[in-house]
Amino acid sequence: MKKSPSIILLLIFWISSTLSSSIMAQENTPPPDDPFAHTFSIVAKDPETGNLGVAVQSHWFSVGSVVSWARAGVGAVATQSFVNTSFGPRGLDLMEEGYSAQEALDILIENDEGRDYRQVGIVDVDGNVANYTGSKCVVAAGHSKGDGFSVQANMMLKNTVWGAMEEAYLNAEGSFADKLIASMKAAQQEGGDIRGQQSAALLIVRGESTGNVWEDVLVDLRVEDHPEAVDEIARLVEVHKAYEHMNEGDLAIEENNVGKALEEYNAAMELFPENIEMKYWTAVSLANSDRLDEALPLFKTVFETDKNWVEMTSRIVPNGLLQVTDKKLSQILNAHK
Repeated sequence: MKKSPSIILLLIFWISSTLSSSIMAQENTPPPDDPFAHTFSIVAKDPETGNLGVAVQSHWFSVGSVVSWARAGVGAVATQSFVNTSFGPRGLDLMEEGYSAQEALDILIENDEGRDYRQVGIVDVDGNVANYTGSKCVVAAGHSKGDGFSVQANMMLKNTVWGAMEEAYLNAEGSFADKLIASMKAAQQEGGDIRGQQSAALLIVRGESTGNVWEDVLVDLRVEDHPEAVDEIARLVEVHKAYEHMNEGDLAIEENNVGKALEEYNAAMELFPENIEMKYWTAVSLANSDRLDEALPLFKTVFETDKNWVEMTSRIVPNGLLQVTDKKLSQILNAHK
């Protein structure tokens, strides 16, 4: 009895179908080991200062550690979706070598087998921008760009998110950080990430490098895990502003410019009135200016909040940070009694 040819044909068909399905599955599977960062972001060059920045939010832990990249005097990169993290440092390297934002992006995408899953926004130091959204990014996904900025988003609730980001950035007032945050808030108000919020980051560097990397980063804030990440990063921006005034006040103290120190410390307190350390150093500056009557109520508030500041006060006399007589020091130390 001869074997039925139908059995052989069925076997061949099964093998070919299995191989074909395997190949198709591989072609439609995101690249392995790439971190998820389905998100919305903005990269921009500040037209007023020339500074470069990137802001981002995602329903994913620690989004800033993989998405946002910037280098003073070079540019900024947001690499997201199924993230090819190397796009950040490699993109900056390419721009530092002289390639424009678009040229750098073209090189990155051309050499990436997972390009269909990528989303990228780039701005270079000259304000040139480039962006890309792969065909297999999760909808709603898209991007927009204008003079010196690019916005990009994927896995959004609505396809109007990136348009809202652009409009908010262009119409926002205030500092460069304020404008980037305004874009983030607009994205969230438009629906944002369909999964909600979790982490956010803001990175701003100088448009022209000082040659000292520790001086080139102006803002580097991250919210790693928070149910209202956008509002939290916005709050941290205000705290950052307050501490910038504190830093200026400290510098003024080093230069024995008490008037300038008081001006900066007062500005910090107005921005962050609940912070007792800001009250404390304002009180110290007042005492050093022979304005003890104004200083004592502030010392009292600080000491009543945390008595460790009483001990702290004794410790800053020997090194000259607090310059008062023994009698006035006694008044200060007993201000809370």
